[in-house]
Amino acid sequence: MTDPSRPMSATTIAALVADTSPYLSCDECFDRIDEYVERRITETGYDDVAMRTHLAGCGACAEEEQTLRELLTSYPDPTR
Repeated sequence: MTDPSRPMSATTIAALVADTSPYLSCDECFDRIDEYVERRITETGYDDVAMRTHLAGCGACAEEEQTLRELLTSYPDPTR
């Protein structure tokens, strides 16, 4: 639990007031995260605004995205 007398960091405040539209739930994010990460790695310029917005405001999903990205980029491409 955080100390209520301690001021919040600028990062915490920014996350709390971030615009979260278009809305995407964590369940929807987890349903789409594999494809999102794969496409971000392989397709230059690929963007999914709802996913990007959700990941910017949700630490749990952002951690999942980062872990998946690290996993996929740490192994050579088996199709080569």
